[in-house]
Order: sequence, then structure tokens, then C-alpha cells
Amino acid sequence: MIIKVCGMHEEENVIQLTQQASPDLMGMIFYEKSPRFVEQNQSGGGFFKNLSIQKVGVFVNASLEYILQKVGEYGLAYVQLHGDEDLEYMQSLRSLSPVKIIKVVRVGDEVDWQELKKLESSVDVFLFDTQTEKFGGSGKQFNWSILERYPLERNFILSGGVNADSLGTIQALAVKIPKLIGVDINSKFERVPGIKDIDRITAFVQQCRGSLV
Repeated sequence: MIIKVCGMHEEENVIQLTQQASPDLMGMIFYEKSPRFVEQNQSGGGFFKNLSIQKVGVFVNASLEYILQKVGEYGLAYVQLHGDEDLEYMQSLRSLSPVKIIKVVRVGDEVDWQELKKLESSVDVFLFDTQTEKFGGSGKQFNWSILERYPLERNFILSGGVNADSLGTIQALAVKIPKLIGVDINSKFERVPGIKDIDRITAFVQQCRGSLV
């Protein structure tokens, strides 16, 4: 199981995360309206670029020029598209950079699988999150049973209110759906928005890796 911790921005908190919890992916949000905006208290990506952990940049309807700038500046391995980016947009990004693409699907009552099928060739991984007005970070879960009908070939990551109590449900879902390859955690493991409780994350990582082998 891939474990992604999203919404990191404070350097000391990041160091503690990478040294103590050692998740697989670390997400940084490049969306100014988010309380977890990575550049709110610092400028430039030198500190982040030198980290050995694989980094994910989260963008919401950003220009391709801005994304490419941050890919280079922060050493991003993945770009997570959390807005209304369409097939043409993703094809353009793929033609301009080898960075891997995670496309977020914001889930309400149902999922339009046929529409996602059209995007599949330009996506490396899908990420399913809860539909909110603020593009994620709500701590709310959608009805995960919707994913039991998952018909696509691409792997996906589960997000939206994931917490330590979710592991049993996630484990059962992963057995039913082999394309479920990871979880994305954020607000349920914070002391305040953008500052993570590293002890809780470490415990979650250990428990997750122990129960989802």
C-alpha cells in the first residue's frame, strides 16, 4: 500500500515526517486559497527539492507554465490535478514533461465511469476524494462502496477522511478491488491545518503496512 501524506509546508514538520514516519509520497499544495499552501511562509523549493522522498505537487486549474515551473523548482515526481483539468490539458502536460499525473476525482453520489475512461490514457493514477467546495482537505468521507464497481485499468488511491479507524474498511476494499494501491491522508492527522501530528502518522503508517501486506 502506498501511503501519501498531503498538505505539508513547514520545514521542521517535513523533516520530522520524513525521518520518523517515512511515508511513500509527500504532497505539497500549490493553491493559494488553501490553508496548506506550501509557499505561504517560504519562497522557493530548494529545501524540498533536496529531500529524498518522492514529492507530489497538488494543483487546482493552474496554468501549464506554473506547473512546469514548480516541477523543476521543487523536484516533483508527480503532479496531482485537483480541479477541472480535461483530457486536452493532461495530454499537453504529458507532452511537455515526464512527470507522472494523478487525476483527482471528486465524488458525490456517484461516479461517471465512462467519462473517466476517456481520461485513462493520460493518467498514471486516479485519486478519489470527497466532493467539496474547497477542493479537498475536508476530512469527510464519501461512500467508498461506490468504488466496488471500479471498471478501469489504472490504479487508484483513496482519499477523503481517511483515519486510523478506516484501516479495516480499506483492507476489505483492497481485497475486493486490486486496483486500490494506496491511501492519502491529510486533515485527520493535523494539529492545525498544514501541521501534522507526526506521532499519529507514524503509528498509522506502521499499522497500515502491517495490516495491508
